[in-house]
Amino acid sequence: MAKEKSMGMTNRLGSWSFLVGVVLAVLLGLGLTGAYQPQVLWVVFLLGVVVGLLNITSTEVSAFLTSGTVLVLLKGVLTLFVPATMIVALKAVFVLAKQ
Repeated sequence: MAKEKSMGMTNRLGSWSFLVGVVLAVLLGLGLTGAYQPQVLWVVFLLGVVVGLLNITSTEVSAFLTSGTVLVLLKGVLTLFVPATMIVALKAVFVLAKQ
């Protein structure tokens, strides 16, 4: 029971990280972050790491990497997807190495 509650919290954290990351990435890409651009850039980067660690399962790797490549249109989205893509790719390499 405790593991199910923990997984629910992890899924929620991953989902919120993605949603907030996308919104901040769009604002960053549109230049609406003003003087806070460096701080927002780091927040988006860290959210990308969280998304890569918590949201993407081994069955979603290929689709995520393909869609991440296509979505890199704005600088902010790039900042979100690059760390997430790196984490997912590393996870995929470790899964392949275990097999």
